[in-house]
This record gives sequence, structure tokens and C-alpha cells, in this order.
Amino acid sequence: MPAVPFVKGHGTENDFVLLPDRDGLLEITDSQVRALCDRRAGLGADGVIVVRGSTVPGTDFFMDYRNADGSFAQMCGNGARLFARFLVDAGWQDPGSFAFLTRGGIRTAAVGPVGDVIIGMGPATVGAGSKAELAGVAFSGTAVDVGNPHLVTMLDSAADLDDLDLTDAPVVDPAMFPDGVNVEFVVPVAADHLRMRVFERGVGETRSCGTGTVAAAAAFRALSGGSRQRVRVDVPGGSVIVTLDADGTSLTGPAVLVAQGTVDQDFWDANR
Repeated sequence: MPAVPFVKGHGTENDFVLLPDRDGLLEITDSQVRALCDRRAGLGADGVIVVRGSTVPGTDFFMDYRNADGSFAQMCGNGARLFARFLVDAGWQDPGSFAFLTRGGIRTAAVGPVGDVIIGMGPATVGAGSKAELAGVAFSGTAVDVGNPHLVTMLDSAADLDDLDLTDAPVVDPAMFPDGVNVEFVVPVAADHLRMRVFERGVGETRSCGTGTVAAAAAFRALSGGSRQRVRVDVPGGSVIVTLDADGTSLTGPAVLVAQGTVDQDFWDANR
């Protein structure tokens, strides 16, 4: 097969390898995803996005997203911003607003020639309470569906957030989350401002999680009884703005394309 081109980029330091595949010719295995995402032996990333064409009416492209362990994910907010920025910068979409397909359904993007990208994230459904356990300590949380599953836990102080050891995955209720869950640890800064850390299923702790910031804002508003429509969420990799209204949610933040190149053919073949 011909050499495999790639683009590397990030959204608030949640980083991805994009593989352009407009014609749908690329086959990629779980082991190849893991190899690409390996930070010592590969390119290094939190996930891989294959940019494929879409036959679904109203969309031209499909965001085929894989976690770093090779597993499929329904949606990735930071990855979606990078995906949309790539489409515009590559000339595959004109600047402006357009729709695209994900495993979580159709999403929208608003992309200018430069600057932040806005992704229409769809509804955020706040569900039942549950718990996440770290090092024998149980944290009360709230389930939120943003096209993928989240469990949002609220902490009392910034010190509590900073002191968390997220080396190991939080233990959650397997009956409630049979396919795993992204767990957000959140501390309020103000009525419209949150700080957050996240353990992403299939990845580990990441510098940011776009869908997680939406889940955190939705859970915070539901639990606090607040009415703020715009919430700033700070993550280790930067800041994003989440908007919640009657039409759903949106996520605004940076999308940075860093480099492009070609995956070595021997490396690609060796990791099938």
C-alpha cells in the first residue's frame, strides 16, 4: 500500500494523530492505533482520528475516533475541534459552519480561517448518582451522557483536586458503566468557572477532555441550581468555554495543527 500520511495536533494539549482517508482506503488495526499513540516508540497521542468521507445526507466527512488503547469512542470534543480545523486548513471544507458525522451522531462545527473552533456538541443528559473510588476513597458523582458516558465528581477545594493521584483508573460501578466511563474531578471557582482533571477510559489521565468539560458544566449547573449559560472550564492544558442552552451544548476552544509527515512503511506493517 502507499505510504500513510499523518497530521499531528492538539486541543488544549489533548493531542491526536489525524490520518486523512477521504476515499476510505485505509485499514487500521487496534495494534496500529496503540503503536502510533505510544509516546516513546510511536508518534505519541491520546487518540487517533481517521478522517473519512461520509455518505450520510448533510455531512461530507466522518470522524472515526479511536482511543489510545485502540478502542472505539463515540465522540471526542477536543478531537472534533482539531478534525474541523484540519478540514478547513486542508481545503476539504470552506470556512464557516458545517456538519460532520461521529459515532455519537451528527455534530456541527463553526470554523474561521484562524482562531478558536466551536463544536455543537448536542444534548448533555444529566442522569443518576454513582461513585468513583480512588485509593480506597469513594467520591460521589453524577452520570452525564454527552454522546459518550461521563461520571462527574465535585470536590471541595483546589487542593483536593491538585492532590489526586490519577495514575490508576478510578473504580466505578460496572453495572452502571458496562463499557467504562470517563471520570471528571471538578472544583468550582465561581458561578461560571470550573477547574477540572479527568481520567479518560482507554487512555488514562489527559491534559483535557472536551466532552468531559461539557459534562462537568452540565452537572455543575444541575447540582447547583444555577442558570449560567456560559461556563469557563480550566484543565491542565488550557481553558475552554462551554455553552448550555435550550438547543443543546457547544464547546469553544483552540485547535492547533502542529506537524505533518508520513508514517514509515516498515513501522506500519510491523504493527498490524
